[in-house]
Amino acid sequence: MVNLAITEALYARHPTDDEGILSARRAAVVSTAGLARLAGRIDLGSYLLLGEGEAQISGRRRPALLAAAFEAVVGAVFLGHGYDTARAWLRELAAPEIAADLPETSLKSPKSRLQETVQRAYGVRPEYRLVEATGPDHRRTFRIAVNLDDRTLGTGQGESRRLAETAAAAEALETLAREAATQEAATQEAATQGSAQATVTPVPNEVSPDEPRP
Repeated sequence: MVNLAITEALYARHPTDDEGILSARRAAVVSTAGLARLAGRIDLGSYLLLGEGEAQISGRRRPALLAAAFEAVVGAVFLGHGYDTARAWLRELAAPEIAADLPETSLKSPKSRLQETVQRAYGVRPEYRLVEATGPDHRRTFRIAVNLDDRTLGTGQGESRRLAETAAAAEALETLAREAATQEAATQEAATQGSAQATVTPVPNEVSPDEPRP
C-alpha cells in the first residue's frame, strides 16, 4: 500500500525521471528511516503501547518500530476508508519528500554510493564484517566494519546489521573524501614547488670594456 501510493505520487511529480532515479526517490521515502520520519510527523511513538522493558530503553524512538507501526496505521486507514483516502493522506504527509528535487547522488544510500566509489576507483567491492553483537535477543546492537582489501575504511553501529552497515558505509565515504582531499593538496603543493624550481636563473651582467676591471 505505502509503496504503491508513494510510487504513483513520485511518478506524477517527476514524470521525466528514469526508472533508476524514481526507485531511489521511492527508497528514500519508504525505507525504515523514511517511514520513521513520517511517523514522527504524527507523533506516532507517543501512542504506542509498549512493554515496560521496551519503553525504558527508548523503544518509542526506534526507527524499525516506528516504521512498522506506521505501515500498520496506513493499512488501517486503507481498510477503514479505502485506497483513495489512504493515498491522499500519505501524499499530504510525505509532500516534502515527494516534491523535493534532490540530486541523484543524495538519493542513494551510503552503501550504494560507497560501492560505486570503490568499484570505480579500485575495481572491487567493499566487504562488510561483523565485529560484535551485544545485548539481549530482543535488543541486539551490532557493530560492523567495512573493509577495502585489508584496510578498514569505517565502522558503524546499529540495532540491525543493515543499519550498522549503513553507518559504516557513511564513515567510509568520509574517510575516502578526506584521503582524496589530502592527496589533492599534496599534488598541488608539489606542482607549486616544481614551478618555483623551474624559474630561470638571471644571467650576470657582462662588464663593459670601458669599465675598470676589479
